[in-house]
Amino acid sequence: MKTITLVLIFWWALIPCANADYERNKAVPVEKVLFGQVLSVRNITEQELIQDKNQGWKTFGGALVGGAIGNQFGSGSGRGIATILGAIIGGSISHDRNPKYQEKTLLLVELMIKVNNAEVYMVIQDLDHRMLFQVKDAVRMIYLANGTVRIDKQM
Repeated sequence: MKTITLVLIFWWALIPCANADYERNKAVPVEKVLFGQVLSVRNITEQELIQDKNQGWKTFGGALVGGAIGNQFGSGSGRGIATILGAIIGGSISHDRNPKYQEKTLLLVELMIKVNNAEVYMVIQDLDHRMLFQVKDAVRMIYLANGTVRIDKQM
């Protein structure tokens, strides 16, 4: 009887050795290794919105610059009002010019793998242009101690 198991690996859950760029001189415990063959390969993308963590500092900087410029105009209480208006306008412009979220496209590969005990797994992992998979490639499915899985070609 065939069993189909779905294993998803997302970029934020990967450890450095499971990413496209391998970290040198680091040992990672392996729980088990399964050997199999690629049944299908599909390159996919995932859109992600990333929050700009520097947004507040950019707005604050714009307010400082705007306040400094506004301080150059007027005298007495007029200068104070110009400084406040400059800070408000500078902060507003800075806030609007720097989008709070940026869109990032993740390149992923979806692999359908049949292992030696006849079970079928689907794994989604980061696309590594140095290790492109094709149907019938011999692969190994490496289960790491942190709960992630990495698919590599058998050498």
